[in-house]
Amino acid sequence: MKRHLLSVLFILTLGHFLSAQEVAFEEYDLPNGLHVILHQDNTAPVVTTAVMYHVGSKDEDPQKTGFAHFFEHLLFEGTQNIERGEWDKIVSSNGGRGNANTYLDRTYYYETFPSNSLETGLWLESERLMHPIIGQVGVDTQKEVVQEERRLRVDNSPYGAYFEQICKNLFIKHPYRWAVVGSLEHLASATLDDFKNFNKTYYVPNNAVLVVAGDFETEKTKKMISDYFGPIPKGAEIDRPQIKEDPITSTLFATYHDPNIQIPAIFLAYRTPGQAERDAYIINMISAYLSDGESSKLYKKLVDDKKMALQVFAFPLDGEDYSAYILGGLPLGEHTIQDLKDEIDAEILKLQTELISEKDYQKLQNKFENRYVNANSSVEGIANSLAENYLLRDDTNLINTEIDIYRSITREEIQEVAKKYLKVNQRLELEYLPEQNDAN
Repeated sequence: MKRHLLSVLFILTLGHFLSAQEVAFEEYDLPNGLHVILHQDNTAPVVTTAVMYHVGSKDEDPQKTGFAHFFEHLLFEGTQNIERGEWDKIVSSNGGRGNANTYLDRTYYYETFPSNSLETGLWLESERLMHPIIGQVGVDTQKEVVQEERRLRVDNSPYGAYFEQICKNLFIKHPYRWAVVGSLEHLASATLDDFKNFNKTYYVPNNAVLVVAGDFETEKTKKMISDYFGPIPKGAEIDRPQIKEDPITSTLFATYHDPNIQIPAIFLAYRTPGQAERDAYIINMISAYLSDGESSKLYKKLVDDKKMALQVFAFPLDGEDYSAYILGGLPLGEHTIQDLKDEIDAEILKLQTELISEKDYQKLQNKFENRYVNANSSVEGIANSLAENYLLRDDTNLINTEIDIYRSITREEIQEVAKKYLKVNQRLELEYLPEQNDAN
């Protein structure tokens, strides 16, 4: 859910670029289990307050999917001290902007304010955690919002169902097998108690990390955090079953007919390690090499040189337990999705049998240096990086050391990881086709 509240502050935030220097931070726990991370940067009068909860679509009951994403919407409905419809007004009247998003493993809320409104941000997030109103009016309102979002982004959008189709076919046992948006039928049949129980289970301080990044006074901020978040009761320990997928040993085939398209697409999806594993970093480099941008090997080959594809693409699926490398393309003219698949496989085979050139290797290093700097070029970006590194990778300091992982990856490792994971018999092949005409 995008909740854009534009202000002069947003321009300040975007313009506050940082050099690739160490990001200093302090972290500690409150007695109720809330983890706190503070990053002080007084170079601009801007501060971000953010809370990331360790709950995503994978934590849902298979018969009650879509709850994590639904709560991303529901928890803007109001609290015991914030009336319905007032949340955005409070943020904007204080010169701020807010946003929230949900993924497989986490849900993230944040506000960015002028630094003199830090207390407002802390109060808002403590209210969301301590005093949410899970009521029938809000539930019914947000059901309509989520239904419209699904219709817009999935059901009526060209190629909008690709992610859902890949998830359901690439994962057999693991809860990544359903998409984040979940099932509208499950949401429609859920009771108010179902939503209250989900909130009670996952929206607790010991399942969250609070990040404050930007212009603030440390001791004063610690006092406010203690005052606003300290009284919130600790929740029960969360049982997270570790579900393992059987290895893919023969190619998985799937077909989906989309009524919104006229040009077919091919998607190739490989199940890869969780995002904290070293091999996952190497897969990221392989993805950039093969299919990221107009200078990538597949784009230059299939779009520019051979004129075989309208487009080639790659979509990362970065998960805590598993990740996936997903790539594909749309054929041009008389070319078919089989033609594209053959060319993609030829390029992957080359990666598996030859070392990439020193020139291409250096280009990759430069690309990831730029990504690193851009990701941490604002207090908003730093807050997000600190939260994710702590919650999903168990190492907050990756904000400073992750680039060293990429720098240490060798051309030989790229070749070996391509051999290990990008095998034809270890992937899903999804043929994404126009809807069939029954009259033919």
